[in-house]
Amino acid sequence: MSRKVAIVALGCPKNDVDSEIMLGQMKTYGYELVTDASQADAVIVNTCAFIKSAQEEAISAILTAAGHKKEGTLKCLVVSGCMAERFKGDIIGQMPEVDAIIGTGSIDRTADIIDGLLDGTLEEHVFCASPDSTAYLEEPRILSDSRPFKYLKIAEGCSNRCTYCVIPSLRGDFRSRSVENILKEAAILVRSGARELILIAQDVTRYGTDLAGAPQLVPLIRALSGLDGQFGIRLLYCYPELVDDALIQEFKVNPKLMPYLDLPVQHFSDSVLKRMNRRGDSKLIRTLLERLRAEVPAITLRTSYITGFPGETAEDFDVLKRFVAEGLFQHVGVFDYSKEQGTPAGRMKEQVPVRIRKQRRDELLAIQKENVARWNASRVGGTYDTIIEGVSDDGLFYVGRTAAEAPDIDPVVFITSEEPLEIGSVVPVRFLCVDGYDMVGQAMKQD
Repeated sequence: MSRKVAIVALGCPKNDVDSEIMLGQMKTYGYELVTDASQADAVIVNTCAFIKSAQEEAISAILTAAGHKKEGTLKCLVVSGCMAERFKGDIIGQMPEVDAIIGTGSIDRTADIIDGLLDGTLEEHVFCASPDSTAYLEEPRILSDSRPFKYLKIAEGCSNRCTYCVIPSLRGDFRSRSVENILKEAAILVRSGARELILIAQDVTRYGTDLAGAPQLVPLIRALSGLDGQFGIRLLYCYPELVDDALIQEFKVNPKLMPYLDLPVQHFSDSVLKRMNRRGDSKLIRTLLERLRAEVPAITLRTSYITGFPGETAEDFDVLKRFVAEGLFQHVGVFDYSKEQGTPAGRMKEQVPVRIRKQRRDELLAIQKENVARWNASRVGGTYDTIIEGVSDDGLFYVGRTAAEAPDIDPVVFITSEEPLEIGSVVPVRFLCVDGYDMVGQAMKQD
């Protein structure tokens, strides 16, 4: 009988891609892939460690999997990903149920390690090679779901050195995949039914700087656009200072490049941005937003903010509040600052009390809620092309997204239809009303 393996994937879409690559390795080695950890011989918990809440989620998942070793058939528990890389000694020392650690530079060894554990031939328990390659991204992925979009990781690591972030120490410096390898994977994803390719990396706009000495995102987008098939291209994790004229023009002329841009600006006070070691300032951010609105009027913008960063004064926060109230971004994520061990920000004086960090977060979310209400109200009565992704939990609606919504992080559209709709199809939907952050619409009959 074949051995069975399950994976618990935590964290961001970049981590999801890594999980699918590990599943691909296991299948190549003849393992049966199962979704129920209690029925597996081996379980991989692929972790995130960006902020404390992610670490807590990972610990809970590890302990749940450890319970299966006592109650079920589970013989081997492996922890991988960012938390494995960051806290390898602590995990091995304090969680005896964990059989091996696979760091971010050893993903390509996953199947070998689990084979050795199950065969009893493995003597080591910690595998954390230097994360300095993208070779593992060239291995086949096992797609974990049939949703009509797929994430496409175009680079690994980060060289930005934001003072609050641990990612460079866990993932290494920024390194791009080759265009040829990205195109090969993209073609496979489109053939598998992807109607949307979502380009991801720690910094998508930096793509190619390590290969050619200058950003190569636009040439990559053009190469991807030349692939056969009906699909769109969406960009996540784009840094404002690297959104250049070429990219703005590409939005204007390339019908496959979806009019959506994720720009994590993090703050709008210049003093806070400087302490964060962000390369752009408030003037750069505002100038870019004005250009985007003028040249790509239909574009939808997303961003994220951090409240309570060390040294953030009431005046700094007022600057940010006034900026958020302008409603320049349709989608916003707000995070209260998480003090992370080993980061420059964690060593800064003038740490803002947790209570104030959270209070400021809630204030921004309340302001953005009003922005969203106005934007959604302006969409009522309009008709928008909408991709059908599934059915609501209550079975009463189809669920979809327009070009203005990215999956997993943005709101959705609930859709009624007089006729059955095919998952993955794109249909015109007339927006009838607002349901909180989401929209409710009716599919229009097509000739």
